[in-house]
Amino acid sequence: MDMESLLKRVAEKVMNISYDKGVDAEAFLLHDRELSIEVINGQVETLKQAEEIGLGVRIINQGKLGFAYTSDLSDEAVLSVVNDAYNISKYTTSDENNRLPEGNNQYPVMDFLYDNTFNQTSIEEKIDMARQVEQIAKNYDSRISVVERSGYEDTEFSSLIMNTNGLYAYAKGNFGGTYIFLVAEENGDAQNGFSMMIKRKYQDLNPKMVGIEAASNAVRSLNAKTISSAKLPCIMEPYIMTRFMGLIAQMVDAEAVQKGKSLFADKKGERVASPVFNLTDDGLCENGIASFPFDGEGVSCRRNVVIQDGILQGFLYDTYTAHKAGTTSTGNAARGSFRSLPSVGTTNFILAPGKETPNELLSDIKKGFYITEVMGMHTANPISGDFSVGAAGIMIENGKLTYPVRGVTIAGNLIDFLQDIEAVANDLR
Repeated sequence: MDMESLLKRVAEKVMNISYDKGVDAEAFLLHDRELSIEVINGQVETLKQAEEIGLGVRIINQGKLGFAYTSDLSDEAVLSVVNDAYNISKYTTSDENNRLPEGNNQYPVMDFLYDNTFNQTSIEEKIDMARQVEQIAKNYDSRISVVERSGYEDTEFSSLIMNTNGLYAYAKGNFGGTYIFLVAEENGDAQNGFSMMIKRKYQDLNPKMVGIEAASNAVRSLNAKTISSAKLPCIMEPYIMTRFMGLIAQMVDAEAVQKGKSLFADKKGERVASPVFNLTDDGLCENGIASFPFDGEGVSCRRNVVIQDGILQGFLYDTYTAHKAGTTSTGNAARGSFRSLPSVGTTNFILAPGKETPNELLSDIKKGFYITEVMGMHTANPISGDFSVGAAGIMIENGKLTYPVRGVTIAGNLIDFLQDIEAVANDLR
């Protein structure tokens, strides 16, 4: 029996039991298989293969929610988990917004979700990739003193969702990646370096790029200086910008908006960023790691424009928050496991690239700061937008990167920060 048939058979049992009880029900089934390899000094330190399959059952009984899960898919266990969810629903508070999606979704065809090369490639070849990353990093510069670990990982997953409204969704996908952690040392100073790459296609993995990036990041930070307080133009590396985008993601989460925990709650249709700032949540993005035909409750994924030309266009919803707001789900029910209920989350959260190269942005700056690291972003306040984070980077002088700097504090308000953006480079990653 193939995986879809196996999962479908279990889901149908859940539906039949739920029909008999006269309740709305959802079966969420997930099967995943993971490979994890770590190499230290060319030797395999860790090699793990794990496989898991499970069922999460959501019951809505006159507006009251019950949820239970199991990793046992036997007939007895399926009956038991449905009964557990049903019994839990008897004791929860009724909420008219507890709804299941309707079964009229049209799912997109996404040929890039599954690359069979991951299966066809031997474990030894994958070990060799981790070794390559390590060796390339060591060869980059003699100041690379320690490679803490170099690794390779891939995962394959199948997801099936069925509910009593007639919804049925099934798809499978996979992706893989490689990474490295290392240390560079000089004159008693030690700096960490890290890089990773995750791709939908095995052939797109580039161990050379990963090794060089990690080594370069560490070496360029050695012997850093401190600077006096100053107001300077800044350029952020793509990874640093994702930290700020993570804060924005919290602010466009409809649940946070409805609870009054978002700075953007009353700003739909208003300017919240520079006209050059365009942000989308794109669950259909070609080769996107988070791309999938449907979200965690079976609603079709789509491309949602969040900020366009600096104007806040709207928020991200799952079925619950959408019904509460009198709108429709944006396909943003996130669900990392069969053990959890769906909640609002992003898919591929993308800042649209501009036209200028990073070097062109640099060339326009007489004196500035190139930010390569921020610390403490978790302390930023999504309600007020205020942030104060530690930072490190490289000084920009006459359009060139000159010397490393550490011990910097960057403080401000997110809306001021977004509205002051003058340009976005074309180096989308």
